[in-house]
Amino acid sequence: MYTFKSRVRYSEIDATGTLSLGGIINYMQDCSTFQSEDLGVGVEYLKEKQRAWLLNSWHIVIHRYPKLAEEIEIGTQAYDFSHMFGYRNFAIKDSKGEFLVVANSLWIFVDTIHSRPVKITKEDVEMYGSGDPLPMEDRGRKIPLPKEMERKYSFFVEPHHIDTNHHVNNGQYIQMARNCIPQQAIISEVRAEYKKQAFLGDKITLYVGKLGDEYIISLNDDNNKPFAIVSFLVKEGE
Repeated sequence: MYTFKSRVRYSEIDATGTLSLGGIINYMQDCSTFQSEDLGVGVEYLKEKQRAWLLNSWHIVIHRYPKLAEEIEIGTQAYDFSHMFGYRNFAIKDSKGEFLVVANSLWIFVDTIHSRPVKITKEDVEMYGSGDPLPMEDRGRKIPLPKEMERKYSFFVEPHHIDTNHHVNNGQYIQMARNCIPQQAIISEVRAEYKKQAFLGDKITLYVGKLGDEYIISLNDDNNKPFAIVSFLVKEGE
């Protein structure tokens, strides 16, 4: 597993004094980016090859949110590649090696000129190697929508939502969805299903529903089709 160490910064915590959900996602995204850069197949390499890895789905399980100034280790490993798909685990551990966060993710290899998936070659992925997948419950990629969902509000995609692929970054959708549920809610699990890309100036409308302890948010376009669907499992009693 590729790893790097860090310490939780004040700029990364929320009102509870612990690493924010957005901070967790950023650390994991940074980890896979660091690995690619260190292997010589990072952002500029992919740009020259007219290729990109786009996230299709997240499944994140949070056992404990690390505290301000706590030392943490972030890790990632690819564990399978098939056709145009890449499968990758992530983990965040404390200084004792205990798992704080574990995650599974599915990525699609894309031709950026024609905006379509392309088959992965050995040359594209052999440098990553392949480890054993982390033991996680398979909850599937698809997130079912509740029959009744409440419209919350709409907004337009702004420059700070955009990443180097010139569309809304995957973590931004989760941040947008997080703002739709009670701020005091303690989220223990996140799932995200990415349907299509949103670009600068696109209008996003958020709809929220609930199934038991699970909040489900659909981030829709002007035709009421989802850009992404995000699910938050909230700890009992919250």
